[in-house]
Amino acid sequence: MSAGGPKTRPQVPEGKSRFLTTTQKTIVEGAFHVGYTTTWESFQKEVPYSTPKKP
Repeated sequence: MSAGGPKTRPQVPEGKSRFLTTTQKTIVEGAFHVGYTTTWESFQKEVPYSTPKKP
């Protein structure tokens, strides 16, 4: 285990894919791990509802 020295973590580059972006969070004192933030981009189109024609 490490002594009570300063907490450091290697910087990880931002991960990008077609609909997903992952970024590394900053170190929070007292937290067990650093963690990552995941951002999803919408890949579905939302179309306003219109009532169908009556037969």
